[in-house]
Amino acid sequence: MRLVRRRGATQGRRAPRAAGQALRYSDSAMPGQQTSDPTQFQQRLSELASRLRFSLESGHIWLGEQRMLLMHGASIEALRKELIDSLGIVRARGVLTRIGFASGARDAAWARELYPQASDTELLGMGPMLHTLEGIVHARADAMTMDIARGVFDGEFTWESSYEADVHCHLYGVADEPACWMQVGYASGYSTTLMGRLVLFRETTCRAAGAACCHIVGRTADEWPDAAEQIRLLEPDSIAEAILRLQAEVRSLRRSLERDTASEEIVGRAPAVVRAWELVRKAAPSQVTVLLLGETGVGKEMFARALHAASTRAQAPFVAVNCAALPETLIESELFGVEKGAFTGAHQSRPGRFERAQGGTLFLDEVGELPAQAQAKLLRVLQEGEFERVGDLRTRKVDVRVVAATNVDLERAVAQGAFRRDLYYRLNVYPVVVPPLRERPEDIPELVRHFVDRSCARHGKHVLGVTDRALHALRQYAWPGNVRELENVIERGVILAAQGAHIDLDDLFPSITAVARGRRTAGLGPDGRMLRPDEDAVSAFLDHVARHHVGLDEVESLLIDAAVAKAGGNLSSAARALGITRPQLAYRLKKRAAPVR
Repeated sequence: MRLVRRRGATQGRRAPRAAGQALRYSDSAMPGQQTSDPTQFQQRLSELASRLRFSLESGHIWLGEQRMLLMHGASIEALRKELIDSLGIVRARGVLTRIGFASGARDAAWARELYPQASDTELLGMGPMLHTLEGIVHARADAMTMDIARGVFDGEFTWESSYEADVHCHLYGVADEPACWMQVGYASGYSTTLMGRLVLFRETTCRAAGAACCHIVGRTADEWPDAAEQIRLLEPDSIAEAILRLQAEVRSLRRSLERDTASEEIVGRAPAVVRAWELVRKAAPSQVTVLLLGETGVGKEMFARALHAASTRAQAPFVAVNCAALPETLIESELFGVEKGAFTGAHQSRPGRFERAQGGTLFLDEVGELPAQAQAKLLRVLQEGEFERVGDLRTRKVDVRVVAATNVDLERAVAQGAFRRDLYYRLNVYPVVVPPLRERPEDIPELVRHFVDRSCARHGKHVLGVTDRALHALRQYAWPGNVRELENVIERGVILAAQGAHIDLDDLFPSITAVARGRRTAGLGPDGRMLRPDEDAVSAFLDHVARHHVGLDEVESLLIDAAVAKAGGNLSSAARALGITRPQLAYRLKKRAAPVR
């Protein structure tokens, strides 16, 4: 193989392709692309760095749409040592390579979304910049040939100040072979994502092995004669796969066992949820009537089912009925049953919900919607344990525990005469308040995992969870529909997300549009909180100013022109909109040599 040195490269470079077949790094100086001009490189790196935002209020760091972490280097050093000492150097190298590959792939996808108009080589040039910006290594492209259409990739890069090499030397001294495994994985993941085909990098010299700096060579997998050896590093380790399979089996067994326990569907560790569940748990062994209070969608039926499962009636039926969903003319027959011939269409006798729940639990959701006559019959059942079917004179005994739920203020309904006072007192013996989701945001990550698993099983799909940005937005949302709304949103995300991918914000809220073509989500600030429309417009404008390096004079001109145009040329009106006087506006226009009217 013929070796060629270009701009500091030492080895591994093949002869260049035929002219015109691919765009080379040295052929042009495009925005975002690595060049030999240090000043230009620093300017482009600064532009990229301007997208790094620190949200001191929420404790988040954002690089565009990606959440970043500022970590002590010692923590990465400790992780490397733990992996090598516990798994051995071969498996540790594989784990770190795969971590780097995943990181590079995410950065490449982010760069493509952030700069949709950039060329492929421009996007490739952002890889070394991101590596530099993230504090891993100072990366420099020495030579590069890339042609996605023809599947050509051939490049050389130099790394200076490699943190991974320094860490390895500090832990184990000078190595016998290159040790920048995570960084090599990053370069492969980044280039593979852009190319749409597997690109493998090899470190030819390494600072950890005594070289002055590190040097890597990248080609498509079919160009490497020993590609199989490198590909094995990107494949999940057999031991890791076995552990994951065992974990999945354990989770499956645990869930099958938990179906018989009281709290199978009670997900969350927020204090308000824990208090509510503790009240339900204490009431379970007794026969007391429980009234569950809370907004629509908070999971009152889940608490009712958990109460039933923890009670002595767990082996008997659990029957649920939504009182608000039944027509007023049918509520009594649905609850208490009907005798044949009681009314037109009653061709046969049939039991009601109370009889079907004999020995078990009857859950009356939206009990506040019951009409007056049904309220009277319900009170009799609660007090005497007896009732009559519609059209029947025979009294029937029933042994049923009633759990009621409502999202209305029953006390106010009593005051307004819409609900029986005696029934209210009979139901309100043991009230339990189920908190709304907005008061328990710390439970959202666990609920998301729970609903992702459930939806994946339901739809036969595999996704990797939600992105950091999406999870942060989920935690900031007010959730008027509570847990039910969250479950529906996650199910939609599972359906829309690609197989084996993460659920992104667009999958969760497809109606939200992107602005500024940088996938900065409309309605969300840099820290993920919901913005007012005017805040979002300002944020998009500031992004435009930063991206295009618009000067202060240009910004002023844009504002003045927009105000004058909106005022239809009326300078007095435009001045009021800008918060200045008409003479001040006229002076600024005159200074720009614009005609004053």
